[in-house]
Amino acid sequence: MPSEVDRAVRSYADRLAAEVAAFVQRAAADVPALAARLSQAGLDPAALEPGDLDRLPVLSKDAVIALQAQDPPFGGLLAAGAQVERLYQSPGPIYEPQLAGPDPWRWGPALRAAGIGAGDRVLNCFGYHLSPAGAMFDEGCLGLGASVVPGGIGNHDLQVRAIADVGITAYTGLPSYLKSLLDRWSEADIPWDRWRLRCALVTAEPLPDTLRALLMERVEVVLMAYGTAEVGLIGYETAPGSGLRPADGMLIEICDLDTGAPITQGHGQVVVTVLRPEYPLVRFGTGDLSAWTLDADGELRLAGVLGRVGEATKVRGMFLHPSQARAALADCPGLQSWRLLVDRVDHRDELTCEVVAAEGVAAADLIELVGRRIRDRLRFAAAVTLVDAIPEGGATLTDRRTWD
Repeated sequence: MPSEVDRAVRSYADRLAAEVAAFVQRAAADVPALAARLSQAGLDPAALEPGDLDRLPVLSKDAVIALQAQDPPFGGLLAAGAQVERLYQSPGPIYEPQLAGPDPWRWGPALRAAGIGAGDRVLNCFGYHLSPAGAMFDEGCLGLGASVVPGGIGNHDLQVRAIADVGITAYTGLPSYLKSLLDRWSEADIPWDRWRLRCALVTAEPLPDTLRALLMERVEVVLMAYGTAEVGLIGYETAPGSGLRPADGMLIEICDLDTGAPITQGHGQVVVTVLRPEYPLVRFGTGDLSAWTLDADGELRLAGVLGRVGEATKVRGMFLHPSQARAALADCPGLQSWRLLVDRVDHRDELTCEVVAAEGVAAADLIELVGRRIRDRLRFAAAVTLVDAIPEGGATLTDRRTWD
């Protein structure tokens, strides 16, 4: 007998099925790579019916990387004549277009749910360098009439000073980074009556209840959202702990890891079809694991990000791929063996690279070289430590974090 979750998921999918089929049919006429995918799956791009897309294999990030390598920069997935205002590079590498128009990644509803709107001054602490996160929230805030201080991931002291001097009222960024700013404010001994920051939308890493409680001692509203560089907003909280409301403008599916078929119960990969004519990612696999659930009012929600498919993990809001780390350190002179460790210290991710030096190599020189390689080639800062040996057969990247 179908459960309440089953019925809610099916109702959601049925409500969008005809619109999605008609959209994909139109998009295939303008995007050759999409038409080719449909044909390879035995689907006639000109005669799609609701439900047909369940037979289309999931498009993985690795597949997008391969398409982009064959046909740079966007792998034939961009419609002819699409206006691209900016081009970004995320780890992989995957190249993402910023399309013309207001709030192209559709973060407005999540920002509005957190209380951000016209007249707010938002400190945006996502990076503005190569990856699109900074621009995503910048555009979303501007679309709501807010003004933005483009803080990025930078100098805590300057950002704390800006919060006090400019009268910052809202924040977008990692939850751990907001905690760092609160800690730095306390260390700077600035009177709390100058603190105006009342709401925050955070994403890109988990928000455990303990961390949310700490943040809400000084920030009235702290809500979580979820999205990716490729597709933008996927889901967002409307109240603390409510689960993630599915974003408009796309079909979201939780899919079986083996078959790619949509499921209504249990964990699976988040797969999205974005109703975006210029760049229609169809049945795109995010690599994130989630599940369907209901909120207190019986409304359909995503349970949040419950893990990752494959080897990659997210560190400080950015994906770290073991294959990229291996490539970055493969030809490092004097490096005998190594491994990366991810820990969580005081609600902040810490990345460590343990290294074993070849005989006769100066330890200080090797530590400096490995640190520079990781910083320049992987865009992460890591503490490099010299050890006598690395466990045989161990993983290149070990995630030791807990989210208590």
